[in-house]
Amino acid sequence: MAIRKKTTKNPPMLSHEFVIQNHADIVSCLAMVFLLGLMFEVMTWSLYSTVHLAASHVEIDISNRPSTTVNHFHHGIKDLATTFFYMLVAIIMHAIIQEYVLDKINRKKHFSKTKHSKFNESGQLSTFYLFSFGWGASLLLSENLLSNPVSLWEGYPHTLMPFQLKFFFVCQLAYWLHALPELYFQKTKKEDIPRQLVYIFLYLVHIAGAYILNLNRLGLVLLVLHYFVELLFHVSRLIYFSNESRQTGFTIWAVLFVLGRLLTLSLSVLTVGFGLATSENQGFDLAAGNFNVIFVRITVLAAICLSQAFMMWKFINFQLRRWREHAQAQTLKKKPVPSKSKSKKDKANGVNGVNAHAGDSPRARKEKSS
Repeated sequence: MAIRKKTTKNPPMLSHEFVIQNHADIVSCLAMVFLLGLMFEVMTWSLYSTVHLAASHVEIDISNRPSTTVNHFHHGIKDLATTFFYMLVAIIMHAIIQEYVLDKINRKKHFSKTKHSKFNESGQLSTFYLFSFGWGASLLLSENLLSNPVSLWEGYPHTLMPFQLKFFFVCQLAYWLHALPELYFQKTKKEDIPRQLVYIFLYLVHIAGAYILNLNRLGLVLLVLHYFVELLFHVSRLIYFSNESRQTGFTIWAVLFVLGRLLTLSLSVLTVGFGLATSENQGFDLAAGNFNVIFVRITVLAAICLSQAFMMWKFINFQLRRWREHAQAQTLKKKPVPSKSKSKKDKANGVNGVNAHAGDSPRARKEKSS
Protein backbone atom coordinates (compact mmCIF):
# COMPACT_ATOMS: atom_id res chain seq x y z
CA MET A 1 0.00 0.00 0.00
CA ALA A 2 1.49 3.33 -1.08
CA ILE A 3 2.02 6.08 1.49
CA ARG A 4 -0.30 9.01 0.91
CA LYS A 5 1.52 12.33 0.70
CA LYS A 6 0.27 15.27 2.70
CA THR A 7 -1.22 18.00 0.57
CA THR A 8 0.04 21.51 1.24
CA LYS A 9 -2.58 23.21 -0.93
CA ASN A 10 -4.84 25.72 0.74
CA PRO A 11 -8.59 25.03 0.61
CA PRO A 12 -10.60 26.94 -2.03
CA MET A 13 -11.59 30.49 -1.16
CA LEU A 14 -14.87 30.79 0.81
CA SER A 15 -15.23 27.00 1.00
CA HIS A 16 -16.38 25.37 4.25
CA GLU A 17 -12.85 24.25 5.12
CA PHE A 18 -11.46 27.72 4.35
CA VAL A 19 -14.01 29.42 6.64
CA ILE A 20 -13.37 26.93 9.46
CA GLN A 21 -9.59 27.29 9.27
CA ASN A 22 -9.63 31.09 9.03
CA HIS A 23 -12.78 32.00 10.97
CA ALA A 24 -10.83 33.85 13.68
CA ASP A 25 -9.12 36.09 11.09
CA ILE A 26 -12.41 36.72 9.28
CA VAL A 27 -14.18 37.69 12.52
CA SER A 28 -11.21 39.88 13.55
CA CYS A 29 -11.49 41.84 10.30
CA LEU A 30 -15.21 42.30 10.90
CA ALA A 31 -14.57 43.57 14.43
CA MET A 32 -11.92 45.98 13.12
CA VAL A 33 -14.56 47.61 10.93
CA PHE A 34 -16.40 48.77 14.06
CA LEU A 35 -13.20 49.82 15.82
CA LEU A 36 -12.08 51.92 12.87
CA GLY A 37 -15.40 53.75 12.98
CA LEU A 38 -14.35 55.35 16.26
CA MET A 39 -11.18 56.77 14.70
CA PHE A 40 -12.76 58.70 11.84
CA GLU A 41 -15.13 61.64 11.80
CA VAL A 42 -17.62 60.07 9.42
CA MET A 43 -20.82 60.75 11.35
CA THR A 44 -22.95 57.78 10.33
CA TRP A 45 -20.14 55.27 10.61
CA SER A 46 -18.99 56.68 13.94
CA LEU A 47 -22.47 56.57 15.45
CA TYR A 48 -23.03 53.05 14.16
CA SER A 49 -19.73 51.88 15.69
CA THR A 50 -20.49 53.58 19.00
CA VAL A 51 -23.79 51.72 19.27
CA HIS A 52 -21.98 48.39 18.86
CA LEU A 53 -19.07 49.08 21.21
CA ALA A 54 -20.43 51.28 23.99
CA ALA A 55 -23.17 50.54 26.51
CA SER A 56 -26.38 52.27 25.46
CA HIS A 57 -29.48 53.53 27.29
CA VAL A 58 -27.70 55.64 29.90
CA GLU A 59 -29.39 57.84 32.50
CA ILE A 60 -27.55 60.41 34.61
CA ASP A 61 -28.53 60.65 38.27
CA ILE A 62 -27.58 63.87 40.08
CA SER A 63 -27.05 63.27 43.79
CA ASN A 64 -27.45 65.75 46.61
CA ARG A 65 -24.14 67.34 45.66
CA PRO A 66 -24.46 69.01 42.25
CA SER A 67 -20.85 68.25 41.37
CA THR A 68 -21.40 64.49 41.76
CA THR A 69 -23.08 62.53 38.98
CA VAL A 70 -23.64 58.79 38.71
CA ASN A 71 -24.38 57.08 35.41
CA HIS A 72 -26.87 54.22 35.44
CA PHE A 73 -28.11 52.14 32.54
CA HIS A 74 -31.25 50.24 31.56
CA HIS A 75 -31.86 47.64 28.88
CA GLY A 76 -33.13 48.47 25.41
CA ILE A 77 -33.12 47.49 21.75
CA LYS A 78 -29.64 48.91 21.16
CA ASP A 79 -28.21 46.21 23.41
CA LEU A 80 -28.60 43.80 20.49
CA ALA A 81 -25.90 45.65 18.56
CA THR A 82 -23.56 45.68 21.56
CA THR A 83 -24.17 41.98 22.17
CA PHE A 84 -23.38 41.21 18.53
CA PHE A 85 -20.00 42.99 18.70
CA TYR A 86 -18.94 41.23 21.89
CA MET A 87 -20.08 37.95 20.39
CA LEU A 88 -17.39 38.55 17.74
CA VAL A 89 -14.89 39.25 20.53
CA ALA A 90 -15.87 35.95 22.21
CA ILE A 91 -15.23 34.04 18.97
CA ILE A 92 -11.77 35.61 18.69
CA MET A 93 -10.92 34.83 22.32
CA HIS A 94 -12.16 31.26 21.85
CA ALA A 95 -9.78 30.80 18.90
CA ILE A 96 -6.83 32.31 20.82
CA ILE A 97 -7.31 30.00 23.82
CA GLN A 98 -7.75 27.00 21.53
CA GLU A 99 -4.67 27.63 19.40
CA TYR A 100 -2.16 28.91 21.93
CA VAL A 101 -3.14 26.88 25.03
CA LEU A 102 -5.35 23.85 24.44
CA ASP A 103 -3.86 22.65 21.15
CA LYS A 104 -0.34 22.75 22.59
CA ILE A 105 -1.40 20.64 25.59
CA ASN A 106 -3.22 18.20 23.30
CA ARG A 107 -0.10 17.68 21.21
CA LYS A 108 1.92 16.84 24.33
CA LYS A 109 -0.65 14.53 25.93
CA HIS A 110 -1.73 12.65 22.75
CA PHE A 111 -5.36 12.30 23.84
CA SER A 112 -7.82 10.08 22.04
CA LYS A 113 -10.56 11.67 19.94
CA THR A 114 -13.13 11.42 22.75
CA LYS A 115 -10.79 12.86 25.38
CA HIS A 116 -9.60 15.47 22.91
CA SER A 117 -13.09 16.95 22.45
CA LYS A 118 -13.92 16.77 26.17
CA PHE A 119 -10.59 18.37 27.09
CA ASN A 120 -11.24 21.25 24.67
CA GLU A 121 -14.76 21.71 26.04
CA SER A 122 -13.62 21.75 29.67
CA GLY A 123 -10.67 24.01 28.86
CA GLN A 124 -12.87 26.62 27.20
CA LEU A 125 -15.65 26.48 29.78
CA SER A 126 -13.35 26.50 32.81
CA THR A 127 -11.72 29.69 31.50
CA PHE A 128 -15.10 31.33 30.98
CA TYR A 129 -16.52 30.17 34.33
CA LEU A 130 -13.44 31.36 36.22
CA PHE A 131 -13.60 34.81 34.60
CA SER A 132 -17.38 35.13 35.07
CA PHE A 133 -17.31 33.87 38.65
CA GLY A 134 -14.61 36.36 39.65
CA TRP A 135 -16.39 39.21 37.90
CA GLY A 136 -19.77 38.30 39.34
CA ALA A 137 -18.41 37.86 42.87
CA SER A 138 -16.85 41.34 42.75
CA LEU A 139 -20.23 42.76 41.66
CA LEU A 140 -21.97 41.02 44.55
CA LEU A 141 -19.56 42.64 46.98
CA SER A 142 -19.75 46.09 45.40
CA GLU A 143 -23.57 46.04 45.30
CA ASN A 144 -23.84 44.64 48.88
CA LEU A 145 -26.19 41.87 47.73
CA LEU A 146 -24.67 39.26 50.06
CA SER A 147 -24.89 41.39 53.21
CA ASN A 148 -28.42 42.59 52.38
CA PRO A 149 -30.45 39.75 50.75
CA VAL A 150 -33.66 41.80 51.04
CA SER A 151 -32.35 43.99 48.22
CA LEU A 152 -33.02 41.10 45.80
CA TRP A 153 -36.69 42.10 45.73
CA GLU A 154 -36.82 45.38 47.64
CA GLY A 155 -37.36 48.38 45.36
CA TYR A 156 -38.43 46.29 42.36
CA PRO A 157 -38.38 47.01 39.42
CA HIS A 158 -34.60 47.36 39.28
CA THR A 159 -34.58 49.10 35.93
CA LEU A 160 -31.38 51.11 36.51
CA MET A 161 -28.06 49.27 36.70
CA PRO A 162 -24.46 50.37 37.16
CA PHE A 163 -22.27 50.00 34.09
CA GLN A 164 -20.46 46.89 35.33
CA LEU A 165 -23.69 45.01 35.99
CA LYS A 166 -25.16 45.88 32.59
CA PHE A 167 -21.91 45.00 30.84
CA PHE A 168 -21.79 41.69 32.74
CA PHE A 169 -25.17 40.61 31.37
CA VAL A 170 -24.29 41.78 27.85
CA CYS A 171 -21.10 39.71 27.92
CA GLN A 172 -22.97 36.66 29.24
CA LEU A 173 -25.46 36.84 26.38
CA ALA A 174 -22.64 37.42 23.89
CA TYR A 175 -20.70 34.37 25.08
CA TRP A 176 -23.60 31.94 24.86
CA LEU A 177 -24.61 33.33 21.49
CA HIS A 178 -21.07 32.77 20.23
CA ALA A 179 -21.42 29.10 21.19
CA LEU A 180 -23.88 28.63 18.30
CA PRO A 181 -21.46 29.37 15.42
CA GLU A 182 -18.73 27.54 17.35
CA LEU A 183 -20.66 24.32 16.78
CA TYR A 184 -19.83 24.79 13.09
CA PHE A 185 -16.32 26.16 13.54
CA GLN A 186 -15.25 23.33 15.87
CA LYS A 187 -16.82 20.60 13.69
CA THR A 188 -18.95 19.29 16.53
CA LYS A 189 -20.20 15.73 16.06
CA LYS A 190 -23.82 15.38 15.02
CA GLU A 191 -24.67 13.27 18.08
CA ASP A 192 -23.28 15.99 20.41
CA ILE A 193 -25.11 18.92 18.80
CA PRO A 194 -28.55 18.33 20.44
CA ARG A 195 -26.96 18.23 23.92
CA GLN A 196 -25.03 21.43 23.24
CA LEU A 197 -28.10 23.21 21.85
CA VAL A 198 -30.17 22.34 24.92
CA TYR A 199 -27.65 23.86 27.32
CA ILE A 200 -27.07 26.95 25.16
CA PHE A 201 -30.83 27.48 24.94
CA LEU A 202 -31.25 27.15 28.73
CA TYR A 203 -28.48 29.66 29.41
CA LEU A 204 -29.83 32.20 26.91
CA VAL A 205 -33.43 31.92 28.13
CA HIS A 206 -32.57 32.33 31.81
CA ILE A 207 -30.01 35.12 31.37
CA ALA A 208 -32.15 37.07 28.89
CA GLY A 209 -35.23 36.53 31.07
CA ALA A 210 -33.53 37.94 34.17
CA TYR A 211 -32.18 40.88 32.15
CA ILE A 212 -35.44 41.81 30.40
CA LEU A 213 -37.72 41.26 33.42
CA ASN A 214 -35.44 43.48 35.58
CA LEU A 215 -34.54 40.57 37.85
CA ASN A 216 -30.85 41.30 37.32
CA ARG A 217 -29.94 41.09 41.02
CA LEU A 218 -31.44 37.64 41.44
CA GLY A 219 -29.93 36.57 38.12
CA LEU A 220 -26.47 37.73 39.20
CA VAL A 221 -26.61 35.74 42.46
CA LEU A 222 -27.83 32.56 40.75
CA LEU A 223 -25.26 32.84 37.95
CA VAL A 224 -22.35 33.23 40.39
CA LEU A 225 -23.58 30.23 42.38
CA HIS A 226 -24.05 28.11 39.27
CA TYR A 227 -20.75 29.12 37.68
CA PHE A 228 -18.80 28.18 40.81
CA VAL A 229 -20.19 24.64 40.77
CA GLU A 230 -19.61 24.26 37.02
CA LEU A 231 -16.07 25.62 37.36
CA LEU A 232 -15.27 22.92 39.92
CA PHE A 233 -16.59 20.19 37.61
CA HIS A 234 -14.58 21.23 34.57
CA VAL A 235 -11.39 21.79 36.58
CA SER A 236 -11.85 18.31 38.09
CA ARG A 237 -12.24 16.87 34.61
CA LEU A 238 -9.04 18.57 33.43
CA ILE A 239 -7.19 17.15 36.43
CA TYR A 240 -8.66 13.72 35.71
CA PHE A 241 -7.38 13.82 32.13
CA SER A 242 -3.86 14.55 33.40
CA ASN A 243 -4.03 11.77 36.02
CA GLU A 244 -6.98 9.35 36.04
CA SER A 245 -6.38 8.39 39.68
CA ARG A 246 -7.31 11.88 40.86
CA GLN A 247 -11.11 11.83 41.21
CA THR A 248 -11.60 13.63 44.52
CA GLY A 249 -12.82 16.75 42.73
CA PHE A 250 -15.81 14.88 41.30
CA THR A 251 -16.92 13.87 44.80
CA ILE A 252 -16.74 17.46 46.07
CA TRP A 253 -18.53 18.64 42.93
CA ALA A 254 -21.35 16.11 43.43
CA VAL A 255 -22.05 17.42 46.94
CA LEU A 256 -21.89 21.07 45.89
CA PHE A 257 -24.05 20.39 42.84
CA VAL A 258 -26.94 19.16 44.99
CA LEU A 259 -26.48 22.03 47.45
CA GLY A 260 -26.39 24.48 44.55
CA ARG A 261 -29.71 23.25 43.22
CA LEU A 262 -31.29 23.55 46.67
CA LEU A 263 -29.94 27.08 47.15
CA THR A 264 -31.13 28.10 43.69
CA LEU A 265 -34.65 26.91 44.38
CA SER A 266 -34.68 28.47 47.87
CA LEU A 267 -33.51 31.89 46.66
CA SER A 268 -35.92 31.83 43.71
CA VAL A 269 -38.94 30.97 45.85
CA LEU A 270 -37.90 33.48 48.51
CA THR A 271 -37.43 36.31 46.00
CA VAL A 272 -40.18 35.66 43.46
CA GLY A 273 -42.69 33.66 45.48
CA PHE A 274 -42.59 35.67 48.72
CA GLY A 275 -40.64 38.90 48.23
CA LEU A 276 -42.28 40.12 45.02
CA ALA A 277 -45.66 38.66 45.98
CA THR A 278 -45.80 40.81 49.13
CA SER A 279 -44.33 43.90 47.46
CA GLU A 280 -46.44 47.04 47.36
CA ASN A 281 -45.46 47.87 43.77
CA GLN A 282 -47.47 45.24 41.90
CA GLY A 283 -48.94 45.37 38.43
CA PHE A 284 -47.90 45.21 34.79
CA ASP A 285 -46.33 48.38 33.40
CA LEU A 286 -44.16 47.89 30.33
CA ALA A 287 -42.97 51.51 30.22
CA ALA A 288 -41.86 51.44 33.87
CA GLY A 289 -40.38 47.93 33.53
CA ASN A 290 -42.69 46.47 36.15
CA PHE A 291 -43.61 42.80 35.53
CA ASN A 292 -44.73 41.98 39.07
CA VAL A 293 -47.93 40.09 38.24
CA ILE A 294 -48.90 36.58 39.27
CA PHE A 295 -48.64 35.16 35.73
CA VAL A 296 -45.04 36.34 35.32
CA ARG A 297 -44.08 35.16 38.82
CA ILE A 298 -45.51 31.68 38.20
CA THR A 299 -43.80 31.50 34.78
CA VAL A 300 -40.43 32.49 36.26
CA LEU A 301 -40.69 29.98 39.10
CA ALA A 302 -41.84 27.23 36.73
CA ALA A 303 -38.91 27.87 34.38
CA ILE A 304 -36.40 27.77 37.24
CA CYS A 305 -37.92 24.64 38.81
CA LEU A 306 -38.05 22.78 35.48
CA SER A 307 -34.45 23.66 34.65
CA GLN A 308 -33.26 22.54 38.09
CA ALA A 309 -35.23 19.30 37.81
CA PHE A 310 -33.72 18.68 34.36
CA MET A 311 -30.22 19.25 35.70
CA MET A 312 -30.82 16.91 38.64
CA TRP A 313 -32.12 14.23 36.28
CA LYS A 314 -28.98 14.52 34.14
CA PHE A 315 -26.85 14.49 37.29
CA ILE A 316 -28.47 11.31 38.62
CA ASN A 317 -28.00 9.55 35.27
CA PHE A 318 -24.37 10.66 35.21
CA GLN A 319 -23.73 9.30 38.70
CA LEU A 320 -25.50 6.01 37.97
CA ARG A 321 -23.41 5.55 34.85
CA ARG A 322 -20.21 6.24 36.80
CA TRP A 323 -21.16 3.77 39.54
CA ARG A 324 -22.03 1.13 36.94
CA GLU A 325 -18.69 1.58 35.18
CA HIS A 326 -16.86 1.47 38.51
CA ALA A 327 -18.69 -1.74 39.49
CA GLN A 328 -17.78 -3.36 36.17
CA ALA A 329 -14.14 -2.37 36.59
CA GLN A 330 -14.07 -3.87 40.09
CA THR A 331 -15.66 -7.09 38.82
CA LEU A 332 -13.00 -7.46 36.13
CA LYS A 333 -10.26 -6.96 38.70
CA LYS A 334 -11.66 -9.69 40.99
CA LYS A 335 -11.82 -12.33 38.23
CA PRO A 336 -8.98 -14.90 38.64
CA VAL A 337 -6.44 -14.96 35.85
CA PRO A 338 -5.91 -18.53 34.51
CA SER A 339 -2.38 -19.81 35.05
CA LYS A 340 -0.29 -20.56 31.98
CA SER A 341 1.64 -23.45 33.57
CA LYS A 342 -0.35 -26.65 33.65
CA SER A 343 0.04 -29.23 36.36
CA LYS A 344 1.18 -32.76 35.64
CA LYS A 345 -2.22 -34.04 36.65
CA ASP A 346 -3.94 -31.83 34.05
CA LYS A 347 -1.57 -33.00 31.37
CA ALA A 348 -2.14 -36.63 32.35
CA ASN A 349 -5.91 -36.21 32.18
CA GLY A 350 -5.76 -34.71 28.74
CA VAL A 351 -6.47 -31.06 29.44
CA ASN A 352 -7.20 -28.73 26.51
CA GLY A 353 -8.58 -31.50 24.37
CA VAL A 354 -5.43 -33.67 24.33
CA ASN A 355 -5.96 -37.39 24.98
CA ALA A 356 -3.73 -38.79 27.73
CA HIS A 357 -2.93 -41.99 26.00
CA ALA A 358 -2.31 -40.30 22.69
CA GLY A 359 -0.09 -37.74 24.38
CA ASP A 360 2.02 -40.33 26.18
CA SER A 361 2.33 -42.91 23.42
CA PRO A 362 5.17 -42.50 20.96
CA ARG A 363 4.40 -41.67 17.36
CA ALA A 364 3.93 -44.79 15.28
CA ARG A 365 6.61 -45.36 12.71
CA LYS A 366 5.57 -45.77 9.15
CA GLU A 367 6.60 -49.20 7.78
CA LYS A 368 8.65 -49.19 4.71
CA SER A 369 7.21 -51.02 1.81
CA SER A 370 9.47 -53.73 0.63
